[in-house]
Amino acid sequence: MSQPLKPLRVVVAGLGNMGRSHALAYFENPGFEIAALVNRSDVPLPGGLAGHEIRRSFTDALRDEKPDVAAIATYSDSHADYAVAALEAGCHVFVEKPLATTVADARRVVDAAKANGRKLVVGYILRHHPSWMRLIAEARKLGGPYVFRMNLNQQSSGKTWETHRQLMQTTSPIVDCGVHYLDVMLQITDAKPVEVRGMGVRLSDEIAPDMYNYGHLQVLFDDGSVGWYEAGWGPMISETAFFVKDVMSPKGCVSIVMAEGVKSDDIDTHTKTSTIRLHSAATGPDGRFTKPDELLSMEGEPGHQELCDAEQAFLLKAIREDIDLTRHMDDAVKSLAVCLAADESVRTGKTVKL
Repeated sequence: MSQPLKPLRVVVAGLGNMGRSHALAYFENPGFEIAALVNRSDVPLPGGLAGHEIRRSFTDALRDEKPDVAAIATYSDSHADYAVAALEAGCHVFVEKPLATTVADARRVVDAAKANGRKLVVGYILRHHPSWMRLIAEARKLGGPYVFRMNLNQQSSGKTWETHRQLMQTTSPIVDCGVHYLDVMLQITDAKPVEVRGMGVRLSDEIAPDMYNYGHLQVLFDDGSVGWYEAGWGPMISETAFFVKDVMSPKGCVSIVMAEGVKSDDIDTHTKTSTIRLHSAATGPDGRFTKPDELLSMEGEPGHQELCDAEQAFLLKAIREDIDLTRHMDDAVKSLAVCLAADESVRTGKTVKL
């Protein structure tokens, strides 16, 4: 009889919303074992994590525990250095998006993964979501060129606005959230992004003078496809049309329709889709549509924690089955490059060629 595989030992760095959810996913998955939790301060730990000590130093935890896996869910500006240190220490790495805060740093992480023969999985949660996978498949069936219309605005106050202000010390909303939706665009079209334009406005005195909490980007692809993405955070953000996910092509369109009354700062709202609407552009001899729009119910969707569980199950599978993650890593660099180019465009007022 073959021996059961030993669980992989994990160090989790960063215990904010995402970090705690990932730590819970490791705790619940018998393929993993938590070696250490690392955070700058003590935070309340949910469920079975409560007994774990919270350590202060990621470097010390790597050295002392010699883990198989490092999960990095710290603020964006430390992602690249932490990931490279872990890869060079022989760990496989899960890193929250964005992969880094510069394209050069993102490439440095990918190069370290390749040089050390380790797996690198970036936290693109929508890649593990059945409804988003369906949206991408239906959109690919339509064929390009595409028009991508996407946004995620979040009206935030209290603790949520505090978290957003903290994030904006290093990363603007169109970079932090935009990488998800650029990743979706890249999975739908195989075309290359070639040009980016961005604009942004600082709508609050509570953030740095050189930061903006509302941003909008436009991206042009080499097959003629175009896309826009919009993101705003804060107490002044509108709850109207805060969630638009719409992909059009000559043959029709596929859209996500949100239920009435959902709130923009509810974390489950960011991934749950309610209904997918399929529209065909086909018309008959009378010029009228040949079929009505089809509504696909997405009931029984996974919630936020289940999606984090799915991400870590994918990491385990990638390690155990030696899955080739080249396209996954390339897409992560590409989507980040587009969002950072948009940020550059906001700051310079100029179009950026990729």
